[in-house]
Amino acid sequence: MVIRSEMIRKILRILVPFVLIPGAVVWAYLAFRLKNYTAVTLIVLVLSLFLFFAGYEKKKTGSRRLMVAAVMTALAVVGRFIPRVNPMAALVIIAGMYLGGETGFLVGALAAVISNFHFGQGPWTPFQMFALGMMGLMAGLLSPGLKKSRILLCLYGAISGIAYSFIMDIWTVLWYNEGFPWELYAAALATALPYTITYVVSNVIYLWILRKPFGDKLERMHIKYGI
Repeated sequence: MVIRSEMIRKILRILVPFVLIPGAVVWAYLAFRLKNYTAVTLIVLVLSLFLFFAGYEKKKTGSRRLMVAAVMTALAVVGRFIPRVNPMAALVIIAGMYLGGETGFLVGALAAVISNFHFGQGPWTPFQMFALGMMGLMAGLLSPGLKKSRILLCLYGAISGIAYSFIMDIWTVLWYNEGFPWELYAAALATALPYTITYVVSNVIYLWILRKPFGDKLERMHIKYGI
Protein backbone atom coordinates (compact mmCIF):
# COMPACT_ATOMS: atom_id res chain seq x y z
CA MET A 1 0.00 0.00 0.00
CA VAL A 2 2.85 2.39 0.87
CA ILE A 3 4.63 1.59 -2.41
CA ARG A 4 1.42 2.14 -4.36
CA SER A 5 0.80 5.50 -2.63
CA GLU A 6 4.34 6.64 -3.39
CA MET A 7 3.93 5.64 -7.04
CA ILE A 8 0.71 7.65 -7.30
CA ARG A 9 2.45 10.69 -5.83
CA LYS A 10 5.30 10.38 -8.33
CA ILE A 11 2.85 10.13 -11.22
CA LEU A 12 0.95 13.21 -10.01
CA ARG A 13 4.19 15.19 -9.69
CA ILE A 14 4.77 14.66 -13.42
CA LEU A 15 1.22 14.57 -14.71
CA VAL A 16 -0.14 17.71 -13.02
CA PRO A 17 2.45 20.38 -13.97
CA PHE A 18 3.56 19.00 -17.33
CA VAL A 19 0.28 17.63 -18.73
CA LEU A 20 -2.90 18.55 -16.86
CA ILE A 21 -2.29 22.26 -16.19
CA PRO A 22 -0.94 23.10 -19.69
CA GLY A 23 -3.74 20.94 -21.09
CA ALA A 24 -6.35 22.91 -19.14
CA VAL A 25 -5.03 26.20 -20.52
CA VAL A 26 -4.93 24.89 -24.10
CA TRP A 27 -8.42 23.40 -23.73
CA ALA A 28 -9.72 26.74 -22.50
CA TYR A 29 -8.37 28.44 -25.61
CA LEU A 30 -9.72 25.84 -28.02
CA ALA A 31 -13.13 25.58 -26.36
CA PHE A 32 -13.81 29.12 -25.17
CA ARG A 33 -11.13 31.37 -26.68
CA LEU A 34 -10.15 32.05 -23.05
CA LYS A 35 -13.46 33.80 -22.35
CA ASN A 36 -14.35 31.51 -19.46
CA TYR A 37 -11.09 32.31 -17.67
CA THR A 38 -12.58 32.13 -14.16
CA ALA A 39 -13.26 28.40 -14.50
CA VAL A 40 -9.78 27.81 -15.93
CA THR A 41 -8.19 29.79 -13.08
CA LEU A 42 -10.06 27.63 -10.58
CA ILE A 43 -9.00 24.43 -12.35
CA VAL A 44 -5.33 25.49 -12.32
CA LEU A 45 -5.62 26.40 -8.64
CA VAL A 46 -7.16 23.03 -7.71
CA LEU A 47 -4.53 21.16 -9.72
CA SER A 48 -1.80 23.17 -7.96
CA LEU A 49 -3.20 22.01 -4.63
CA PHE A 50 -3.24 18.40 -5.87
CA LEU A 51 0.42 18.77 -6.80
CA PHE A 52 1.25 20.22 -3.39
CA PHE A 53 -0.52 17.43 -1.52
CA ALA A 54 1.25 14.89 -3.70
CA GLY A 55 4.43 16.04 -1.98
CA TYR A 56 3.13 15.10 1.46
CA GLU A 57 5.22 12.32 2.93
CA LYS A 58 4.08 12.73 6.52
CA LYS A 59 0.87 14.39 7.63
CA LYS A 60 2.60 16.47 10.31
CA THR A 61 5.36 17.62 8.00
CA GLY A 62 2.84 18.42 5.27
CA SER A 63 0.79 20.71 7.51
CA ARG A 64 3.95 22.57 8.50
CA ARG A 65 4.90 22.97 4.84
CA LEU A 66 1.45 24.39 4.22
CA MET A 67 1.96 27.04 6.89
CA VAL A 68 5.36 28.05 5.52
CA ALA A 69 3.96 28.03 1.97
CA ALA A 70 1.21 30.42 3.10
CA VAL A 71 3.81 32.81 4.54
CA MET A 72 5.94 32.69 1.37
CA THR A 73 2.83 33.27 -0.74
CA ALA A 74 1.89 36.32 1.33
CA LEU A 75 5.40 37.74 0.98
CA ALA A 76 5.36 37.15 -2.79
CA VAL A 77 1.98 38.89 -3.10
CA VAL A 78 3.18 41.89 -1.11
CA GLY A 79 6.38 41.94 -3.16
CA ARG A 80 4.41 42.46 -6.36
CA PHE A 81 3.29 45.85 -5.09
CA ILE A 82 6.85 47.15 -5.44
CA PRO A 83 6.79 49.06 -8.76
CA ARG A 84 8.54 47.57 -11.78
CA VAL A 85 11.41 45.68 -10.11
CA ASN A 86 9.64 43.44 -7.59
CA PRO A 87 10.76 40.29 -5.72
CA MET A 88 7.70 38.11 -6.38
CA ALA A 89 9.39 35.68 -8.79
CA ALA A 90 12.54 35.51 -6.64
CA LEU A 91 10.49 34.52 -3.59
CA VAL A 92 8.70 31.84 -5.61
CA ILE A 93 12.07 30.45 -6.72
CA ILE A 94 13.40 30.45 -3.15
CA ALA A 95 10.26 28.67 -1.97
CA GLY A 96 10.79 25.96 -4.58
CA MET A 97 14.47 25.59 -3.71
CA TYR A 98 14.02 25.13 0.02
CA LEU A 99 10.49 23.75 0.37
CA GLY A 100 10.30 21.50 -2.69
CA GLY A 101 9.10 21.95 -6.24
CA GLU A 102 5.47 21.17 -5.40
CA THR A 103 5.43 23.93 -2.81
CA GLY A 104 7.17 26.29 -5.22
CA PHE A 105 4.50 25.66 -7.84
CA LEU A 106 1.71 26.31 -5.34
CA VAL A 107 3.33 29.52 -4.06
CA GLY A 108 3.74 30.80 -7.63
CA ALA A 109 0.19 29.95 -8.69
CA LEU A 110 -1.36 31.40 -5.54
CA ALA A 111 0.76 34.55 -5.67
CA ALA A 112 -0.42 35.22 -9.23
CA VAL A 113 -4.13 34.73 -8.61
CA ILE A 114 -4.22 36.50 -5.22
CA SER A 115 -2.26 39.56 -6.37
CA ASN A 116 -4.50 39.81 -9.43
CA PHE A 117 -7.45 40.59 -7.18
CA HIS A 118 -5.76 44.00 -7.00
CA PHE A 119 -4.01 44.18 -10.38
CA GLY A 120 -6.92 42.66 -12.31
CA GLN A 121 -8.10 39.14 -13.11
CA GLY A 122 -8.43 38.11 -16.74
CA PRO A 123 -7.59 35.45 -19.33
CA TRP A 124 -3.92 36.13 -18.59
CA THR A 125 -4.24 34.85 -15.00
CA PRO A 126 -3.94 31.10 -15.80
CA PHE A 127 -0.83 31.84 -17.88
CA GLN A 128 0.71 33.80 -15.00
CA MET A 129 -0.14 30.99 -12.57
CA PHE A 130 1.48 28.42 -14.82
CA ALA A 131 4.58 30.53 -15.56
CA LEU A 132 5.26 31.41 -11.92
CA GLY A 133 4.40 27.90 -10.78
CA MET A 134 6.91 26.37 -13.18
CA MET A 135 9.58 28.74 -11.86
CA GLY A 136 9.06 27.30 -8.39
CA LEU A 137 8.77 23.71 -9.58
CA MET A 138 11.97 23.78 -11.65
CA ALA A 139 13.80 25.53 -8.81
CA GLY A 140 12.88 22.60 -6.61
CA LEU A 141 14.10 20.06 -9.18
CA LEU A 142 17.37 21.96 -9.63
CA SER A 143 17.79 22.88 -5.97
CA PRO A 144 21.01 20.89 -5.25
CA GLY A 145 22.96 22.90 -7.82
CA LEU A 146 21.20 26.21 -7.13
CA LYS A 147 21.94 26.00 -3.41
CA LYS A 148 25.63 25.43 -4.01
CA SER A 149 26.23 28.34 -6.38
CA ARG A 150 24.82 31.84 -6.19
CA ILE A 151 25.99 32.41 -9.76
CA LEU A 152 23.97 29.44 -11.00
CA LEU A 153 20.98 30.66 -9.00
CA CYS A 154 21.16 34.11 -10.58
CA LEU A 155 21.55 32.52 -14.01
CA TYR A 156 18.43 30.47 -13.32
CA GLY A 157 16.65 33.64 -12.24
CA ALA A 158 17.62 35.34 -15.50
CA ILE A 159 16.44 32.39 -17.61
CA SER A 160 13.20 32.27 -15.60
CA GLY A 161 12.57 35.94 -16.36
CA ILE A 162 12.97 35.27 -20.08
CA ALA A 163 10.78 32.14 -19.90
CA TYR A 164 8.06 34.10 -18.09
CA SER A 165 7.97 36.63 -20.90
CA PHE A 166 7.88 33.87 -23.53
CA ILE A 167 4.91 32.18 -21.84
CA MET A 168 2.99 35.43 -21.35
CA ASP A 169 3.50 36.38 -24.99
CA ILE A 170 1.87 33.10 -26.00
CA TRP A 171 -1.24 34.45 -24.27
CA THR A 172 -0.79 37.76 -26.11
CA VAL A 173 -0.84 36.08 -29.52
CA LEU A 174 -3.76 33.79 -28.65
CA TRP A 175 -5.81 36.73 -27.38
CA TYR A 176 -5.27 39.02 -30.36
CA ASN A 177 -5.31 36.54 -33.22
CA GLU A 178 -6.93 33.37 -34.52
CA GLY A 179 -4.37 30.60 -34.56
CA PHE A 180 -0.73 31.14 -33.66
CA PRO A 181 1.29 32.96 -36.36
CA TRP A 182 4.98 32.88 -35.44
CA GLU A 183 5.59 36.30 -36.96
CA LEU A 184 3.14 37.83 -34.49
CA TYR A 185 4.77 35.92 -31.63
CA ALA A 186 8.20 37.26 -32.64
CA ALA A 187 6.76 40.78 -32.79
CA ALA A 188 5.22 40.34 -29.34
CA LEU A 189 8.56 39.18 -27.93
CA ALA A 190 10.33 42.16 -29.47
CA THR A 191 7.73 44.59 -28.11
CA ALA A 192 7.98 43.05 -24.64
CA LEU A 193 11.80 43.24 -24.57
CA PRO A 194 11.96 46.13 -22.05
CA TYR A 195 9.68 44.18 -19.68
CA THR A 196 11.71 41.01 -20.19
CA ILE A 197 14.89 42.88 -19.24
CA THR A 198 13.10 44.14 -16.12
CA TYR A 199 12.10 40.58 -15.17
CA VAL A 200 15.68 39.38 -15.64
CA VAL A 201 17.27 42.22 -13.68
CA SER A 202 14.78 42.05 -10.80
CA ASN A 203 15.18 38.27 -10.46
CA VAL A 204 18.97 38.48 -10.41
CA ILE A 205 19.06 41.35 -7.90
CA TYR A 206 16.59 39.87 -5.47
CA LEU A 207 17.95 36.33 -5.66
CA TRP A 208 21.43 37.66 -4.94
CA ILE A 209 20.16 39.61 -1.93
CA LEU A 210 17.46 37.30 -0.52
CA ARG A 211 18.97 33.85 -1.01
CA LYS A 212 21.06 33.86 2.15
CA PRO A 213 18.64 35.36 4.71
CA PHE A 214 15.63 33.38 3.47
CA GLY A 215 17.66 30.30 2.65
CA ASP A 216 19.29 30.13 6.06
CA LYS A 217 15.96 30.41 7.86
CA LEU A 218 14.27 27.80 5.67
CA GLU A 219 17.25 25.45 6.05
CA ARG A 220 17.00 25.76 9.83
CA MET A 221 13.32 24.90 9.64
CA HIS A 222 14.21 21.89 7.52
CA ILE A 223 16.73 20.68 10.11
CA LYS A 224 14.52 21.39 13.11
CA TYR A 225 11.10 20.33 11.80
CA GLY A 226 11.96 18.15 8.80
CA ILE A 227 10.07 20.40 6.35
